[in-house]
Amino acid sequence: MEKLTETQINESLKQLEGWAFDGETIHKSFKFNDFKETFSLMTQIAFECEDLNHHPNWENVYNNLTIKLNTHDADGITKKDFELADAIEKIIKNK
Repeated sequence: MEKLTETQINESLKQLEGWAFDGETIHKSFKFNDFKETFSLMTQIAFECEDLNHHPNWENVYNNLTIKLNTHDADGITKKDFELADAIEKIIKNK
């Protein structure tokens, strides 16, 4: 998978509300009603990650979830990261 340029990353981020680029990952933080809702959504996201064979760096504290994406094999951001971010957004919007 080909690593994207910073320009390509910034253009792609325009399609994802609330996601940002920090030079290494694209990332977003979410806040839900409680731990149960957060963990339920993390489980749904985990199934999508397995289907895409792409896995996030994430942190969960009670009702807060932070997701960071990059493609380790490419040592940067690829289309795969944006595909997963889009899938995550769809899961969360359909909760």
